[in-house]
Amino acid sequence: FIDIVTMKQSEITKASTAELEEKLAEIKKEHTDLRIAHAISPLENPIRLRGLRKAVARIATELTKREVQ
Repeated sequence: FIDIVTMKQSEITKASTAELEEKLAEIKKEHTDLRIAHAISPLENPIRLRGLRKAVARIATELTKREVQ
């Protein structure tokens, strides 16, 4: 299992649309859970929130690009 935050753009491009949609839902849920946990008590690694947010953007951009084509 590849950590999505460290996933390269080339790997995102190679993945199927169904895989990307699945990963997007998974990441959004993890981001929401971490945000809530961080609001209650500080996270050990708050930088992970930024990484997850950027991963959501990368995947959403790729999905949008595929819809346009």
